[in-house]
Amino acid sequence: MYDLVKFVPLLPLLGFLFLGLLGNKIKNEKIIGSIGCGTVGIAFVLLFSMFWNFIQAPPESAVIVPIYNWITIDDFNIQIAYQVDQLSLLFGMIITGVGFLIHVYSIGYMHGDRSFFRFFSYLNLFIFMMLNLVLANNFLVTFLGWEGVGLCSYLLIGFWYDKKFQGTRLTWTGDAANKAFITNRVGDYGFLIGMFLVFITFGTLEYTSVNQAASNAYMSYYGSGIMTAITIMFFLGCTGKSAQLPLAIWLPDAMAGPTSVSALIHAATMVTSGIFLIARNSVLFALAPDTMTVVLVVGIITAFTAASVGLVQNDLKKVLAYSTVSQLGFMFAALGAGAFTAGVFHVMTHAFFKGLLFLAAGAIIHGMHDEQNIKKMGGLKSYMPKTYFTFLIATFAISGIPFFSGFFSKDEILWSVYANNGILPWAILAISALFTAFYMFRLLYLVFFGKERFNCEHGKPHEAPATMTIPLIILAFLSAFGGFLGIPDVLGSWASESPNLIHNYLSPIFADANRVLHSHAGHSSHSSILELGLMLVSVLLAVFGIYKAKQYYSDPAWTSPRKLVRNYNGIYRMLLSKYKLDEFYFAVVVDTLLNFSKNFLWKIFDVKGIDGVVNGTAKGTLAFADVARKIQSGIVQNYALLMTAGIVAILCIYIFI
Repeated sequence: MYDLVKFVPLLPLLGFLFLGLLGNKIKNEKIIGSIGCGTVGIAFVLLFSMFWNFIQAPPESAVIVPIYNWITIDDFNIQIAYQVDQLSLLFGMIITGVGFLIHVYSIGYMHGDRSFFRFFSYLNLFIFMMLNLVLANNFLVTFLGWEGVGLCSYLLIGFWYDKKFQGTRLTWTGDAANKAFITNRVGDYGFLIGMFLVFITFGTLEYTSVNQAASNAYMSYYGSGIMTAITIMFFLGCTGKSAQLPLAIWLPDAMAGPTSVSALIHAATMVTSGIFLIARNSVLFALAPDTMTVVLVVGIITAFTAASVGLVQNDLKKVLAYSTVSQLGFMFAALGAGAFTAGVFHVMTHAFFKGLLFLAAGAIIHGMHDEQNIKKMGGLKSYMPKTYFTFLIATFAISGIPFFSGFFSKDEILWSVYANNGILPWAILAISALFTAFYMFRLLYLVFFGKERFNCEHGKPHEAPATMTIPLIILAFLSAFGGFLGIPDVLGSWASESPNLIHNYLSPIFADANRVLHSHAGHSSHSSILELGLMLVSVLLAVFGIYKAKQYYSDPAWTSPRKLVRNYNGIYRMLLSKYKLDEFYFAVVVDTLLNFSKNFLWKIFDVKGIDGVVNGTAKGTLAFADVARKIQSGIVQNYALLMTAGIVAILCIYIFI
């Protein structure tokens, strides 16, 4: 049964090859869309069948399915092989399930595009790379998928390469693609170093062998320098791929790509690669408490910073982009607190509601004839009722309103952070959650309610076609009810056993990591009353954020928003400038490198150094030739004299030396 996993990445790969090579010969968009969607849909069915078999009769350990031997040097052997376990199946189903819905959505969204076939070939390639990343049984194959999704991100962000894009010193969508690609390379360097350190330490790159060796000798490895070095390097890779500070600057500008790309890559799949990497190596991170602290702190700071910037953004997709960065911060905070299951659970619920938000945003942009400025919208509820209803459900979910999906996963993160790390980290994340509710309902009111602020010279707004609205409805259902897979024990006292299905399902994956954490840290005792109290506080904060958003942004005269800006003008400008992180990076990194390259590497090292040596060699050769050519005078007597002198010199050397 599990041997079918080899066909899961193969199907989207075949779709990519077929559409990439022959897609321009097919003029029918329905055929192209059916091929692109079909390969991903069948892959999901295969994964779901394996998942169903897995939960019916779970094997004692992960199932390794070898494909072929890739590298064999003496005792060193690397296989292309896939690992079937709870984690890989869950991530695989998220990738293919949400990916399939986004493929279907793209048929309507990309209708009429001159490169329709190229778009679907890129999407299929991305799914192939992402599946290799999460299904791989060793670091090296994961790294191939890791780099592959980076390449696909570059291709898809810059898909409309001739389209203007306004960003910090960015003019074209290709500039945004370059920014994403280059920023990710910094993190990828950390992944490489971490992988080398793993091989030096354990002599293998296979996940099962590495985690087993680390778990068996955890007393020796706990808190060691090598564990800290390995995990810090991997976390550097995660900060790039999952847009955490200090490498978070690329994701908001990645909104230059088509909206369905934003939903697939920058909400549901690629940006969660860092979460997967830490979860897959939870034992290594549990053995590095200093790194866990770094992960927690970076996650908290990122969640708060991005949420605060999202408060003032006026571009529809930029609001959702900063929201994504903030939600990823919540996930990393959970991982840093040792709540690995909570972090993975939020990956799943986030895929539902954030994928829905981006797809709904695409429907709005489609209906508004490519307008993205929320100040030029308003009153769209009556024009786009299906989009409004699904957007509302996703907004409830991300705001943590009971009992939508985001409520369950976000509450588990907040409780885990409090229980393991105290009140201050919890308070910062709770304020970030308050900001989330505020800016999401600000977005809702400005887009769907109030006075119509758009002009109708291109036609009135309209509802999206069925190919776009059906995926919205499916994701809305998952956003509303998907959280019931992780009902916390404190709310499930009626059940004879733990109602937290996602926790029960993933517990074998994190058993060793939890054993290490509990043996050294001794997590805080559980208090149901305290947990319910904190849950109530987080809900009240979300409701307060919603109330303030309604108070300020349901004002048709815009008196309240203007007053808000005037009263907090300094803070508003700072947030609108995004803390000037882009300007800082350009001044400290980009401009410094450009000036160094221009004034030293080019003008001195290249022109005077390398060119000087090359040109000097040529000039020396010419000078020598100018002297040597005078010997060739054409006078026979001179040649005879030179020959005689040469013979005498040879004889002297032979006799006297």
